Amino acid sequence: MNLHEYQAKSILRKFGVETPLGFTADNPEQAVTAAKEIQRLTGSDKWAVKAQIHAGGRGKGGGVKIAKTLDEISIFSRAIIGMQLITPQTPPEGKKVNKILIEQNIFYPGESEPQEFYLSILLNRSLGRNIVMYSPKGGMSIEQVAEETPEFIFTEEIDPKTGILPFQSRRIAFNLGLSGQAFKSMVNFTQALYKAYIGADCQLIEINPVMKTSDNKIMAADAKVTIDNNALMRHPDIAEMRDVTEEDPSEVEAGEYNLNYVKLNGNVGCMVNGAGLAMATMDIIKLSGGDPANFLDVGGSANAQRVEQAFRIILKDPNVKAILINIFGGIVRCDRVANGIVDAYKNIGEIRVPIVVRLQGTNAEEAKTIIDNSGLKVFSAITLKEAAELIGNVLK
Repeated sequence: MNLHEYQAKSILRKFGVETPLGFTADNPEQAVTAAKEIQRLTGSDKWAVKAQIHAGGRGKGGGVKIAKTLDEISIFSRAIIGMQLITPQTPPEGKKVNKILIEQNIFYPGESEPQEFYLSILLNRSLGRNIVMYSPKGGMSIEQVAEETPEFIFTEEIDPKTGILPFQSRRIAFNLGLSGQAFKSMVNFTQALYKAYIGADCQLIEINPVMKTSDNKIMAADAKVTIDNNALMRHPDIAEMRDVTEEDPSEVEAGEYNLNYVKLNGNVGCMVNGAGLAMATMDIIKLSGGDPANFLDVGGSANAQRVEQAFRIILKDPNVKAILINIFGGIVRCDRVANGIVDAYKNIGEIRVPIVVRLQGTNAEEAKTIIDNSGLKVFSAITLKEAAELIGNVLK
């Protein structure tokens, strides 16, 4: 589950990660009130006005502004709230901004120059360990840094039995070129950040930039946090932060029916039981000349209601030109699935795209007879290869 920046920072603060003071606002009046409160508490006479959407690169799209007066707070807020913000990480049409974050300015003058760093924590699946990835080139796309100056990308492997050790935090601070109080602050920052990563069951924490202020404080100037959905039962307070308006409507609807659905950009809809079989089905579609339009796992209880709802979700995608149903009848009987497909087809009415059905396992022969005798525009297959060939033919 992805979080907004203000939500991510509220979690980080609970674990001792220092962040700028900020308040959210839904309208310009609230934004001005927030700016006045920040000024009262910090003395800051400049503020960051930041759009809250689930995407990076907001500044490039005009979603982040620095306000030097309360009038500018109002002007920028009116411009950002309600805009369709387009960034490299949004769909082509962008995302609507419903909320903004007003934060204190942390680029204030002082004894040293401010600096920006990049730091993230994530799981390296090939190693089976968490890693800290960091760079002195903060404020830039980490992909750009890796491509143009890979020598500025550092990583630290974390043993899950011990967590991040003090010497590793010191090495991070050293590689970032810090010394004195800033060095100590970075050591504390990385320790606290890793505690947040583990304590909140995160899949990713990305801070870009990590800010060294002119008085040598280390702060999370931005924060991108993704929570492991499988761990949300342990964090009901975090689960309540879910913003379904930022998610694909089809994926939200599928979740309500306990369907595992991920929308893709292809032209062949997939309905499969089992994640491994779903991945194999997507591969065979690709090999047949098509492109999978979705990942959809109906699970072990593929009854008529679930099959019908899966159909309806797939058919909402205008790019779908064919549907491949690939069911292995282990727990569920194939004839029951076949009856569910026929019932769902009749309930929905005329379906505008051809459907290829491949049922294998318990009562597979009976299931094929049901499909063949249904009188519907459905093609049955025995092998996965045959199903793929049928898909290739109907796409021509």
